Amino acid sequence: MSSPDSALHYFLGEQRPAAGQALPVADGVYWLRMGLPFALDHINLWLLRDELDGRPGWTVVDCCVDRPEARAQWEQVFAEALDGLPVLRVVVTHMHPDHIGLAHWLCERWSTPAHECRLWISATDHHLARLGTLGPTGFGGEGAAQFFAQHGLTDPQALAEIRARSAYYPSLVPQVPRTFRRLLDGMALTIGGRTWRCISGHGHAPEHMALHCEALGVLISGDMVLPRISTNVSVFDMEPEADALTLFLDSLEKFRPLSADTRVLPSHGLPFQGLHTRMDQLQAHHRDRLHELAHACVERALSAHDALPLLFARALDLHQTTFAMGEAVAHLHRLWHRGELRRRRDADGVYRFHAPH
Repeated sequence: MSSPDSALHYFLGEQRPAAGQALPVADGVYWLRMGLPFALDHINLWLLRDELDGRPGWTVVDCCVDRPEARAQWEQVFAEALDGLPVLRVVVTHMHPDHIGLAHWLCERWSTPAHECRLWISATDHHLARLGTLGPTGFGGEGAAQFFAQHGLTDPQALAEIRARSAYYPSLVPQVPRTFRRLLDGMALTIGGRTWRCISGHGHAPEHMALHCEALGVLISGDMVLPRISTNVSVFDMEPEADALTLFLDSLEKFRPLSADTRVLPSHGLPFQGLHTRMDQLQAHHRDRLHELAHACVERALSAHDALPLLFARALDLHQTTFAMGEAVAHLHRLWHRGELRRRRDADGVYRFHAPH
């Protein structure tokens, strides 16, 4: 039986850009790859040849986390890959640290008295990123610890470490540019003389923006469509009753009208073709997990923590556990919001989900 990955076409094969180098993937579109200090150890970034107000240069899409290693790789890109031209603007698909972390630095680095290098992002993600730099977020702190405890994570050491991570987001995103240009669903950007249309997505981030260029047959998918791994879709303490998985699955279908041979440029993994196939795989993946959870909840009431072994076969470190917990809640919440499960809080204050009787 063939693997799901074999159904996709990796049109560049196993090529990857070397550190600090740009690899062409389409006319005027270049691929950068930078390291991340997580289990998911890299992010793909994109350089687009551009012209703003008669000034030739580049649009950058996504930034990497703010770490000395990433700044050094960017400096190498500036020296070797920009053909002596400036960065004109910074487009960020969403507010997660690996995407927005260095936006402030890039915008400051390339702004001049005659031209301000502006951040372009959805308003929702800009505002939440700014908020995240000021204090605890759903990635750590007391609120996150309480939320995960309510969903069955009771290990004292894990909860203590989550409480201690109140500065997690600002450690990777110390600043966010105060001013920005707002991206909206369906909005058309002219980049390099071509039209790139914004496609909004929800469930992974508050208001994620992918970019599609019909003329090039290219989709910069951000984290909405990834090969080989499924996008993390989580519920966190800031919106504790969210139905994030339904939002994600509905958003995914917004890519259905795109051509089947679209070249997909994801934020993680290799560029590929087979967009509709990958969408079908992702829909099937979540459908199977939901079926398994619904069946398990017939046998006994489950907390999100109880559900982790059903959703994740591998061992998880703390960073992965926080996202896994959020994803388990997201799956249980979809079933709960659809009336397929009921939710109750037990004597220990833990939410447990069970099939209706």
